[in-house]
Amino acid sequence: MNNDKIERSEKIDMAEGMRKGIYILPNLFTTGSLFAGFYGIVSTMNGKYDVAALWILIASIFDGLDGKVARLTGTTSKFGVEYDSLADLVAFGVAPGILMYSWALRPFGRLGWLAAFLFVVCGALRLARFNVQVNTVESKRFVGLPIPAAASMVSATVLLFYHFGWPGSFKKLAILVLIYLLAFLMVSNFRYYSFKDPSIIKRQPFIFLVLAILLLIVIAAQPVVMLFIIFICYIFSGPIGFIMSYPRRRRLQKALHKEHG
Repeated sequence: MNNDKIERSEKIDMAEGMRKGIYILPNLFTTGSLFAGFYGIVSTMNGKYDVAALWILIASIFDGLDGKVARLTGTTSKFGVEYDSLADLVAFGVAPGILMYSWALRPFGRLGWLAAFLFVVCGALRLARFNVQVNTVESKRFVGLPIPAAASMVSATVLLFYHFGWPGSFKKLAILVLIYLLAFLMVSNFRYYSFKDPSIIKRQPFIFLVLAILLLIVIAAQPVVMLFIIFICYIFSGPIGFIMSYPRRRRLQKALHKEHG
C-alpha cells in the first residue's frame, strides 16, 4: 500500500515538473549522445565500422557532459534522468551490440548474436540498477561496469584493429570472449571509480600537473593505442580492486562475526 502511494506521488511530481517545463541545455547534450549512437548504427549498416566506433566514442563524450552540465547549473530532473537512460541504452547498448555483431560476431552464428544480445540486455539491467540505487550507493564508485565504458571498450577495440590494419578475421574468438566479459562486468558487483570525487578539482601537488601533461602528450602521439590501453585498464580495475580488497573485507567479516557471536 505504501509503495502504491509513493509511486503515485512520484508520478504526480513528474507531471508537475513536465507542466513547468524541461531544462533545455542538459537534454540537448543527451540528444547529442542519442544522435551519435544512432548515427553509429547507420554507419554500421553501411559497413563503415571505424566510423561507427568513432561516433560511439563521441556519444560517450556527450553523455559525460550532460550530467556535469546538469549538476553545475542545478538543472537535474527526473525527466532528464529517464531520458538519459533511454539514450544510453541506444548509444551504448544497441549501437555497440550491432557494431560488434556485424563486424566480428556474425561468423559465430547463434553464439555470436546471443553475445551481442547479452551485451545489450546486461547494459539495460546495468542502467536499471543504477537508477534504483543512485541514492543508496556512494557517488565515488559505480557498482558494476558503467555501460558507456563498456561501449567505449568496444569502440577502442574496433579502432585498434583498423589502426594496425589487422584483417577482420584476426582474433575473432578473443572478441567473442571480450563481449561476454563486458556483459558480465556490467551486472557484476565490482566497484569502479566514477570520477565524481569533488577533491579531483581541488588543489593537488605540482607533480600531478606534470604527470597529466605527460599523459596528454603520450595520448596525442598514439591516440588509438592509448585509448585502448586506458579503457582496458579501467575495465580490469574493478576485478583487481576486488581481489586487492579481499583481505580487508575478510578482517571486517571476522570482526562482525565476533561482535555478533
